[in-house]
Parts: sequence; C-alpha cells; structure tokens
Amino acid sequence: MRALGKKQQMRLKRKMRVRKKIFGSQDRPRLTVFRSARHMYAQVVVDTTGHTLASASTLEKEARQHPPFESKVEAARFVGKLVAQRAKEKGVSNVVFDRNGFSYHGRVQAVAVGAREEDLDF
Repeated sequence: MRALGKKQQMRLKRKMRVRKKIFGSQDRPRLTVFRSARHMYAQVVVDTTGHTLASASTLEKEARQHPPFESKVEAARFVGKLVAQRAKEKGVSNVVFDRNGFSYHGRVQAVAVGAREEDLDF
C-alpha cells in the first residue's frame, strides 16, 4: 500500500467512522459520492447484496454533451439529478446519504441538492 498524505488518512478515518453507522439495505440503499479534483461520482448501492443500482459521473456521455457548466458545483448538481433519475427508474425513492468522509459542503452538498430536486428522499 502506498503512503497516503495526512489529508487522505484523515478522510479515510472519517469514512470508516461514518460507515460504521450507515448501511444501505434493500428498502433504503446508500447513495455514496466520491469527489476527485476534477470529477464527481455518485452511486446507489445495496450493501446487503453488494449491487450497484444506479450510478452517474461527470465523465459520462450525458454530462460531456451538456453545455459547459459554470462551475464544478453545477456539474455536481447535474450528477445528483442524473443519479436520482436513474434510481427512480429502478424503483428507489428513499436512500441513505454517504458523504464518504468528505465534508458536507460545496460539490458534495450539490450532489445531495440535485438528488433532492428529483424527489429522492434522504
């Protein structure tokens, strides 16, 4: 395992602390987000079976064909809307939000807001 920086170590510690409490069931799967320096990823996961029901990211065709976003926050909001639409198609309306150790601010918050705009309940 490669050596991680202090920020990454602290994020992974927060992630493990939160994951002890949050668990995605069949009735209420887990909406998890990952934020890299350039892109945003979101997926809806059922932890009991380990299946991903829906996913979206800024690397996908829909996001790339979209007119240029004003900011990374707007792109994250679009990803939240997209993953919520796909989850709704699979019959998922309630989820548990997993911020994955990131602070609930900026792009992570924008994914949550976008998903709520598409009537996904947290």
